Amino acid sequence: MVIKSPQDFGAGILFVLFGAIGLYIGSDLTFGSARNMGPGYFPVIICGLIVLIGLIVTAKSLSLEGPGIERIQIRPILFILLAIAAFGLLIAQVGAVISSILLIVFAAYARRQVNLIETVVFAVGTAAFVVIIFVYALGQPMPVWWGR
Repeated sequence: MVIKSPQDFGAGILFVLFGAIGLYIGSDLTFGSARNMGPGYFPVIICGLIVLIGLIVTAKSLSLEGPGIERIQIRPILFILLAIAAFGLLIAQVGAVISSILLIVFAAYARRQVNLIETVVFAVGTAAFVVIIFVYALGQPMPVWWGR
């Protein structure tokens, strides 16, 4: 057995692993039937499909050439996680507009080169979208600005 695409092989194994974990966790739930679905019906079907996709990707990795596994990049992972954590911590204090702008600006620095003007324009557009959709259209109870 020769692995021709290590990246696909690793992804396939992860799919199988996550799907199997989901199947194990959902095994305590009542499955039911298509006509009378139990609480475990949809999760078991989805996890089974994830396992199937993982098996297909793993089999593909044995027959088709593909890229190797790349070195893990710490900077993007760190900046994205910190941006999300900062958003979650700040939204209640400074509101959706400022926390959304800070999220986008901070996450942009996951890349080595950042075009600040492009990032700020995108951040302002995203903040407007967040406020229009979540606050006004969906009525989510989040402050738009600090103090509100």
